[in-house]
Amino acid sequence: MKDCVFCKIINKEIASEIVYEDNYTIIFKDLNPKAPVHLLAVPKKHIDSVMDIKNLSAEEFLAIFKAIADTAKELNLDADGFRIVTNTGLAAGQSVNHLHFHVLGKRIFSWPPG
Repeated sequence: MKDCVFCKIINKEIASEIVYEDNYTIIFKDLNPKAPVHLLAVPKKHIDSVMDIKNLSAEEFLAIFKAIADTAKELNLDADGFRIVTNTGLAAGQSVNHLHFHVLGKRIFSWPPG
């Protein structure tokens, strides 16, 4: 998508601190972190939100969560736990219309969230 900031990061048109990348997924540091570790895991294929998940193959979907798990292990987030969040729609706080998962760790999280 032409004006999608995440697509521009994927295409290396915008610089970002990438911590993981494969054929299907890119994971980079959030510019406005809400935790000591705050990453965004993004499918390289543009889809607007989880409501369009049918447009990802099972292989692409699995790749995102495998990438999250591998990255969490590499950053030792699995030792104390971490949170994965996706927002869908404006009322839920989705500010970029490209499916993405926030991976947050290295702090205590309360429940219920915001």
